[in-house]
Amino acid sequence: MKQTAATIGAIGLPALLFAQGDSTTSQKKVVCLGAHPDDPESGCGGTLAALRKAGHDVTIIYLTTGEAGIPGTPHDKAAAIRKSEAIQACKILDAKYIFAGQIDGDTVMNNEWLQKVKQIIADEKPDILFTHWPLDSHKDHQVASLIAIQSWLRLGKKFALYFFEVCIGEQTFIFHPTDYVDITATQEQKKQAVYCHLSQDPPGIYQCGHAAMEDFRGREMGVKAAEAFIRMNGQLQVD
Repeated sequence: MKQTAATIGAIGLPALLFAQGDSTTSQKKVVCLGAHPDDPESGCGGTLAALRKAGHDVTIIYLTTGEAGIPGTPHDKAAAIRKSEAIQACKILDAKYIFAGQIDGDTVMNNEWLQKVKQIIADEKPDILFTHWPLDSHKDHQVASLIAIQSWLRLGKKFALYFFEVCIGEQTFIFHPTDYVDITATQEQKKQAVYCHLSQDPPGIYQCGHAAMEDFRGREMGVKAAEAFIRMNGQLQVD
């Protein structure tokens, strides 16, 4: 880890990852809110796998079911395909999955949906929530991020909130990490999860920059492969 548990607070990623096999460290709940199937896997799949291997529970919430993600395919058929792909990816990551019910390409940020997704998050009782960086180019990513931020605020900042990056320079902009996670041991597991999303051209996802990102963030951290995050500021106490 580039940051230490002391410098990033009570629920820092290093403390959780380094606690593997430490009976004095309690199990934590990790939740990831992504806009579409394949977003959590490509953005922080290695970290989710590492946290699961460290003994923590992991839940992935998909805001949509990817209805608009297969050109020329009706929304209902595309949703069925992409839901199946997401479920297979979650099996590889050993993560629980939840589909929130918004529509790909037509996501909305209003009081009704904020309350619904906030309740889903609250029911999971997270210690850490991962989501999109709010300056992503995709509108659905922005909506997922804003709902996560508002949920974090309205639930009293009782959990740590981290933003992940995707397709840096194409979808994620102005991203200056505060935290890094070594995914050397889970890099292949992440790739297998991404490759479950056959309808989304997995090689294209990596050609979009993810392989280079894992390598570059690893070089910044001094390891073979890493994922990077920005942590939302706030006084947190979850223990």
